[in-house]
Amino acid sequence: MAVVTPPAGAPPTSAGRSRRPDGARALATTFLGYATLVFFGLVFLYPFVIQIANSFKTEPDAAANPLSPVPDPVALDGFARIFEGTAFPLWMGNSVLVTVLVTAGRVFFDSLAGYALARLRFRGRAGLFAAVVAVMAVPGVVLLIPKFLVLNQLGMYDSYTALVVPLLADAAGVFIMKQFFESIPVSVEEAARIDGAGPFRTFWSVVLPMARPALITLTILSFQGSWNEFPHSLVAVQDPDLFTLPRGLADLVSGSLGAGTQYPLKLGAALLATIPVAIVFVIFQRYFVRDANDGADKG
Repeated sequence: MAVVTPPAGAPPTSAGRSRRPDGARALATTFLGYATLVFFGLVFLYPFVIQIANSFKTEPDAAANPLSPVPDPVALDGFARIFEGTAFPLWMGNSVLVTVLVTAGRVFFDSLAGYALARLRFRGRAGLFAAVVAVMAVPGVVLLIPKFLVLNQLGMYDSYTALVVPLLADAAGVFIMKQFFESIPVSVEEAARIDGAGPFRTFWSVVLPMARPALITLTILSFQGSWNEFPHSLVAVQDPDLFTLPRGLADLVSGSLGAGTQYPLKLGAALLATIPVAIVFVIFQRYFVRDANDGADKG
């Protein structure tokens, strides 16, 4: 079989001309994309690096070089003062108690409300859901004074009840659960109804186990939101023994410890307050991604 070769000096074929520019363009686009991601990643992470670095600095070093990412020398005086000179352990305990109760309450009540709006047929259902969506559009700061008045009139002000009860349900969680429940086929509930299961039994035994990705998402958002909640604690309690971590850290930043910047103490306390949220997010994110992939494979 004869092999046909192009004559000497002939121009390259159209296929040869198109492949090289396309490959170079794709490589340049990929490099530019990764470079952009790295740049914004460094911009995003730099404040956290400064926070960690200043937590391990001495007071003079932190005051003289607050933006240096390297402590010189490395010191643990700030962390020692956190536990010896402040009520940080008390704030941590209050935050753990409030966060656990609020997260459990939101997961339960938001799921119930979401299922009722998605499956039960009753008069005013559309108007009630519209009200839930409308509440999501209201800035939280607008509700601070009404919250204070309600808590004061009900005799709940300055108590653990005031910290927990108003946060046990939120509109965003109800919206998330309703949208997820509507994506589940109604046919999966028919067998339970045939066996005589009521609405709550069907919700608890059949539908809720299928909503694991939405529940994990709601758990992450509820934990993070209640752990970092500051405005509500500002109008709910005044007793220092009831301060949560955000309220206590705000007290430190406002200068309750006296003169001086005290960057190692303040940033060290903020670093310790960030760790639980990061741990919960990493753990539950793994399960969320796994469940989402399993649902995609089954679909």
